[in-house]
Order: sequence, then structure tokens, then C-alpha cells
Amino acid sequence: MAKPRSNSTKPRRRDPVATRNKLLAAARREFSKSGLAGARVDEIALRAGVNKQLVYHYFGDKDALYLAVLEWVYEEIRAQERKLNLTGLPPERAIKKLIESSFDHLARHPDFIVLLNDENRNGARHVRASLRLEDMHSPLVSMVSKILKEGVQAGTFRRGINPVHLYISIAGLSYFYFSNTPTLSAIFGRDLRSAAARRARRRHVVDLVMQALRP
Repeated sequence: MAKPRSNSTKPRRRDPVATRNKLLAAARREFSKSGLAGARVDEIALRAGVNKQLVYHYFGDKDALYLAVLEWVYEEIRAQERKLNLTGLPPERAIKKLIESSFDHLARHPDFIVLLNDENRNGARHVRASLRLEDMHSPLVSMVSKILKEGVQAGTFRRGINPVHLYISIAGLSYFYFSNTPTLSAIFGRDLRSAAARRARRRHVVDLVMQALRP
């Protein structure tokens, strides 16, 4: 009489969400390491521990996977900003928290800088094709605009500050520091990667922006 099959021989049911997430995580590492041009689908599948065909099944092609990774890293920073709960805070405190959060996010996610540098070299063609990214940024601009208006009404901010330019300045002051740390360290003969150097830069960025907003 044949023995009944062990439960361990039953094929495992695929978890689409888990598989997709594994592919995204693997792709993020591969694109950060090699850029879009240098990244290989075979390597991404190997990192994720899945069949290469699943990349095409879930994402279509390498470019679509690259865009999904870009949308992921942008959503991360937007989610971090939402967690700040800036609505209702005094305007100066709200902007200060936004500056600190922007700086800290880049410190924690160096791959964000690498991915954005690569996308800029490609002329932002993937970002332009995204149906999600503009919608992600619109609430942020509205929130910053509201905080600025409240600051003007309270007499703590000067009039005429453009919210988009302000956010670009906040991001740029931190982004340039982290994207150019090796060359800046070499030029100025100091280790700008150290914890002390990062703390000093963070204080400087906060002070610079807050001083620029005052009447």
C-alpha cells in the first residue's frame, strides 16, 4: 500500500506581495550599485531569490522596475514628512522640523542620492513618466505654503517666500553636502563623514534657512 504524501511535498503557494517586495528591495540595491544602465535583471532576480521571469511578470521590463524603485524612495521621504505632523505647530517650529527631517533622511538613505543622481543623468525621463510623483509632491507644497502664510501672519516670517523655492533650498543644502562628501572632505582637508561634522552641518543648514525667513 502506497504511503500518503507528506505535507512537506505540497507546492508552496506564491505570495505576490512578498515576491514583489523582494524584487523591489533587490532592484533598489542593484540600481544603487550599478545604475540603470549597468543593472542586470539576472542579478536582481538572484538577489531576490526568485525566477527571472517574475521580474517581467510583476513589472513588465527593467525600466518599469526602475520607476517603481524611484516611486518607492520618493514615497519614503514623503511618508517621513507626513509623520512630522507639522499642521498646528508654530510656523518656526514646523519649518525647523522639516529642515531637520530632510537632512536626517538623506543621512539615513544614501542610496536615495545615488538613485536621483542616476535619474538626473537620464534627464528624469522615468520621473516624467510617473503618474504618482506629482501627486505626492502637491500636498507638500500646499503644506509649506500654509506654514509660510501663518508665519507671515504671526510676524515671524517675511513676505514673498516661494514655497517651492524654499523646499528646493532646504533639500539642496543637505543634498549637496551628502552627494559631495568625498570631494568636499578632500578639498577642505577634513572628514565631513564624521558624526561631529554632520551635526555641525545640520545646525548650519537649520540656522541658514531660519535666518533667511525672518522679517
